[in-house]
Amino acid sequence: MNQNLEQDRLAKQWSNEENWYEWGPYLSERQWGTVREDYSAEGEAWDSFPHDHARMRVYRWGEDGLAGISDETQTLCFALSLWNGKDPYLKERMFGLSNEQGNHGEDVKELYYYLDNTPTHSHMRMLYKYPQAAFPYEQLVEENANRSPHDPEFELLDTGIFKDRAYFDVEVSYAKNDTQDILIRIVVHNRGGQEATLHLLPTLWFRNRWAFHIEDEKPVIERVNDQQLRASHQRLGTYHFTFDSAQHVLMTENETNTERVFNHPNPSPFIKDAFHDAVTTSHYEPFSQQPTGTKAAPVYVITLGAGESREVRLRLSSNENADLGEDFEAVFNQRAEEADAFYAPLTEGLTEDDTRIKRQAWAGLLWSKQYYHYDVRRWLEGDVGQPIPPSERWSGRNSDWQHLNAEHIMIMPDKWEYPWFAAWDQAFQSIAVESIDLEFAKQQLYLHADPRYQSPDGRLPAYEWNFSDNNPPLRAAISWVFYKQELEFTGRKDYEFLSVMFDRLRPNYEWWINHASGVEDGLFQGGFLGLDNISLFDRSEDIPAGGTLDQADATAWVAAYTLSMMRIALELAQEKPEIYEPLSCYYFDQYLHISKALENIAKLWIDDDNPDSDNGFAYDILHLPSGEKLTIPLRSLVGLANLFAVMTVEREHIQKLPTFYEKVQEYLQHTASDNPCYCVINDNPERESLLFALLSAKQLERLSSFLFSEDEFLAPGGIRSLSAAYREPFAMEIAGEHKEIQYTPGESDSNMFGGNSNWRGPVWFPFNFFIVKSLEEFGNYYQDQVQVALPTGSDNQGNLKDAAAFLSARLWHAFRPDEKGLRPCYGKDTIYAEDPHFKDLILYYEHFDGDTSRGLGASHQTGWTALITRL
Repeated sequence: MNQNLEQDRLAKQWSNEENWYEWGPYLSERQWGTVREDYSAEGEAWDSFPHDHARMRVYRWGEDGLAGISDETQTLCFALSLWNGKDPYLKERMFGLSNEQGNHGEDVKELYYYLDNTPTHSHMRMLYKYPQAAFPYEQLVEENANRSPHDPEFELLDTGIFKDRAYFDVEVSYAKNDTQDILIRIVVHNRGGQEATLHLLPTLWFRNRWAFHIEDEKPVIERVNDQQLRASHQRLGTYHFTFDSAQHVLMTENETNTERVFNHPNPSPFIKDAFHDAVTTSHYEPFSQQPTGTKAAPVYVITLGAGESREVRLRLSSNENADLGEDFEAVFNQRAEEADAFYAPLTEGLTEDDTRIKRQAWAGLLWSKQYYHYDVRRWLEGDVGQPIPPSERWSGRNSDWQHLNAEHIMIMPDKWEYPWFAAWDQAFQSIAVESIDLEFAKQQLYLHADPRYQSPDGRLPAYEWNFSDNNPPLRAAISWVFYKQELEFTGRKDYEFLSVMFDRLRPNYEWWINHASGVEDGLFQGGFLGLDNISLFDRSEDIPAGGTLDQADATAWVAAYTLSMMRIALELAQEKPEIYEPLSCYYFDQYLHISKALENIAKLWIDDDNPDSDNGFAYDILHLPSGEKLTIPLRSLVGLANLFAVMTVEREHIQKLPTFYEKVQEYLQHTASDNPCYCVINDNPERESLLFALLSAKQLERLSSFLFSEDEFLAPGGIRSLSAAYREPFAMEIAGEHKEIQYTPGESDSNMFGGNSNWRGPVWFPFNFFIVKSLEEFGNYYQDQVQVALPTGSDNQGNLKDAAAFLSARLWHAFRPDEKGLRPCYGKDTIYAEDPHFKDLILYYEHFDGDTSRGLGASHQTGWTALITRL
């Protein structure tokens, strides 16, 4: 019954009976330092709206907060503010370093953990660890400034501030009684050995739209009594905020402190950061007496002895009679039981710890939902009553994307480090969420292809720092996976979803064909394609000697894109052959064209007298102005991308489409060479399907010897991004320029693309996920025909499905505790094994050290590392 209740809520959500998504964890964890809030002439987003402004300056495009929630339009917001009695201001949001401050780019310097969440956000839990000593803001900034890119990052744990457990655990839980009735429980634990005091301010506020003339009528929060406030908004309606008795109830306005930010006198003391001064100086008036405002908070001064805890209850409801009475605990218990029941089938047979790993991954994925708003034209023009933005912006960042008007709830890669959508991140995230909320996953996948996002020429926006960058085109492949899995598990053929995605992706596919084609016909370019520093040089802007680069990965991605579009067209043609069979033939011809181009260019590195030279790798080709072609023979994920161009198609589906079937037969009988570099089609009469793939069985065997070699790609925690064979640098002389690259398993030692990501050795989950799924697809077809050593050099032989399972086990390694209780993702941070209040907490990092599996980069990149739940 409990399982069905969460499923029922999802069903009602997607049938539009009830809006369970009306409230959720939609606050960002960093709105400052974003492109949206940047109104500078030169596009210096970090300097235009720095962290020091965040507590005192009104945001234009969204809000951030600590463990908070908002409605789906981010009109009314709730989050925590904390003060330990030592800090210069309240802890109102997560602190971190800007890109220039960090020795590896931007980085959050806090400890917080997503513990649980359900798709409808009926049950949510999050934990924040707050030091009892003064938060080391200056030390974190100064120490990281003194470190070079070759040094490790200086983290909050490195300061020693959590020594002797002198910290508060602040656990925030939410339970929805109804779509507009949210129960809130905050439990504060003193983990230290001494008495300590915490000031807790659960804060309710309206986002300031009135200053920008987005809405005409200013909303209001007003006092009802000592334990209730009323928040009224012309569109949202009225909400009642009820809470346990507090020492003070403060009221102010969500208005910029113009005196501190712009050196202009404030017209009133009721400003955004008023509570900071009131609490830290104990001067609560006039804020404790003000009857109305747009920002309010009860103040709880909580003194706890060693090991003691205190619970505070609150409720935000459209029902004025909702209180903190007998149903409060019952609702929380019920929602927790329903969450357990909902996830039980998805964790059946797992150990307690593996279940915890999956549950917290799903929690982080759902907590990473964020309200995202960016209307590029209005951002360029500015708002009524506000300063006119500099004219330079009309020829600057995103000025050629004036049609883009994004306002949706999206899963972010990381709500602090990457609080903005990215095209391929969004695709990865949709895969991770699909198993728990298929319809939301479909919506996320579609968004970028929506006319409000997609460029008129078919291009999809990359990310707000530069919408015109290119990310690999993944949406067709994932659309097919969603369709196939829904058919398998429910029997439903969602032709509408498949056809809508197909129709929206057709112009994007043509963009790749017409605007990203390479020097060699049938090959493709694309710039860095999300792999920041993986090459000898910046593949977007630093091509040596004025040359151009035909890219192995871009070509492989377009080949995979072509196969996916072909497969979708074949499926749709089962119902409407007159429309979709000609399109399936078109994509088949394109696939043959790309594969022939790859076969031709591979002659640059394949030696006919040495069969082993055809090892399945593909390489970038640099075309110099002189006409010379240079192969970049670097073994990296770039050259492994041919693995992803694989698709099986049921024979009976092909035979129902005579024109397509005839083309396939004609190729097999008359066009296919005896020993092509790229096999293109494999038609084994003993199989029920045909295999379309760029790699042959022999190539797969040879490629696997590198893939599963611990001296090359195989790390303790997955497949490395660059071969470990380059512990000694790989170097080339290109037109008089010396270029080199070295295997770097940990943090990046390069500032390329900001320096906060490293593709020169670490393990990245999205690519590993696609490798696993490609090996499974090959394995389903070849069965025991292809055998590989796992790992290379061992006596353990297996087929490609065994290889996929072997790799999956390696990927789990990063999260499972060792014999000392320490998870490899935490490196040498032994507090996660020694402190009982840390040991069950799991972070899902952006990437992982290629030698040790230590977590690197963004620490809450659950958006894509939650792919662990699909392995």
